[in-house]
Amino acid sequence: MTRTSKASNTQGGPVVLSKEGLPEWLDPVVRAVETVQPLQLSRFLPPENGAGRQSAVLILFGEGERGPELLLMERASSLRSHAGQPSFPGGALDPEDGDPKADGPLRAALREAEEETGLDPSGVQLFGVLPRLYIPVSGFVVTPVLGWWREPSPVGVVDPNETARVFTVPVADLTDPANRATTVHPSGHRGPAFLVESALVWGFTAGIIDRLFHYAGWERPWDRDKQVPLDWRS
Repeated sequence: MTRTSKASNTQGGPVVLSKEGLPEWLDPVVRAVETVQPLQLSRFLPPENGAGRQSAVLILFGEGERGPELLLMERASSLRSHAGQPSFPGGALDPEDGDPKADGPLRAALREAEEETGLDPSGVQLFGVLPRLYIPVSGFVVTPVLGWWREPSPVGVVDPNETARVFTVPVADLTDPANRATTVHPSGHRGPAFLVESALVWGFTAGIIDRLFHYAGWERPWDRDKQVPLDWRS
């Protein structure tokens, strides 16, 4: 992929990755992205036969009143899949996004973020891509794309049928041990969770945040015995 100092955008030309001019506090994240291995992020990796629907999410770091923060959204409760669940902006690749093995995921992550949150992609500098992961329950092969919100723009709910709310979460809250917990699904599956902004962030999104912060050295010791039960509809 080409590397340039230009801010990423979806209006013609290649969407690019650049690490130029990032704030110093993102250095640990950049190092983690460069070194982390797929199995260090998740035991669910894309099927070797190429099955699965290609998709991408945008892990967008900004700087708010309380320092570094992440952009999240809460899916509408009426959706058939992952209803009411907080997540990163993102979705399936469209044909116009281009090659799934080239800049297709970058373009898809920005396009979906714009469609779901009203984000202006021209203010986002993409700086890294994590290994592709798999979500067995939905069959999605997900490319996590990381960005720096160089020029913040207003965000909010674009389509209430898809999104309940759009919000930012300070990294300080996500790393606060008081806001950490372990979810326990009736199936027996356990996973990390964050209780922030009146929301329970769990599942794929929480797993990415948990592992990314761990390998960036941002994780603080927390009580893994603190449990939050989930129901069968989750």
